[in-house]
Amino acid sequence: MPVTVLMLAAQRTGVVNPLAREFDVSHKCLVPICGAPLITHVLDTLSNIPDIAEVRISVEADAHDAVGAVVAPYDRPDRPVRLVPSEPGIVDSVIAASEGDDGPFIITTADNVLLTREGFDAMRDAMRDADAAAGLATRERVLAAHPQGQRRFYELKDAGYANCNIYALANRKAFAAAEVFREGGQFMNNPSRMVRAFGLVNILLMRAKLITMDAAMKRLGRKFGIRMKGVSFTDGALAIDVDNRRTYDIAQPILAQRLNRAGETQPHP
Repeated sequence: MPVTVLMLAAQRTGVVNPLAREFDVSHKCLVPICGAPLITHVLDTLSNIPDIAEVRISVEADAHDAVGAVVAPYDRPDRPVRLVPSEPGIVDSVIAASEGDDGPFIITTADNVLLTREGFDAMRDAMRDADAAAGLATRERVLAAHPQGQRRFYELKDAGYANCNIYALANRKAFAAAEVFREGGQFMNNPSRMVRAFGLVNILLMRAKLITMDAAMKRLGRKFGIRMKGVSFTDGALAIDVDNRRTYDIAQPILAQRLNRAGETQPHP
């Protein structure tokens, strides 16, 4: 099943990311790690995955020259990579990037440097019986990848879960699920935003550990009139993206180990 990848690479309007400032680059997606920009590592993984129709990168228009120069080697006739001007919010950026395509879509971020083919394929498979899917990893799996991999988890009846920056939307109807992010992500740091996104009753059930992740996803799906599911990854590193200096220092040795295992010293198209 060929999919279109929507990659979110923009930063907040008018704000230079602290990590980008530290490395003296205009955008966080251009921050170097293990010898190459963050976005390059994500594209390296995608380049080894079959049945990707197109990669669309959502980033501010004023960053297109800088980002375009980095991603140009990955643009192929059979798998175009193109830049799409981002919108101020996550949801509107996803909608803009998806224009003219009915799906299916895999959504990820340019800082998701530990993305794997196995994780991507699991999200693709999830769309066989769901309109929308979200990638997750249990506390046990995340801490096995790194003891400081995540600090906070969604505590449910069956396990504590961390969000992974990869999502699947099987069709246009599934875009209703994207409304969860209308006010942005970072739900663990913003309880009121979480309540507005998921609904008070669902949050109370989650906080009381009265429902499992599967049950929570089914309830959320009913809220939006679609079929939703969570994909629990065995690789807890998929919950570790490069948000800041702390997570950069966590992701770097994991990524370096993977590159060394693959016999690579420098990513390449």
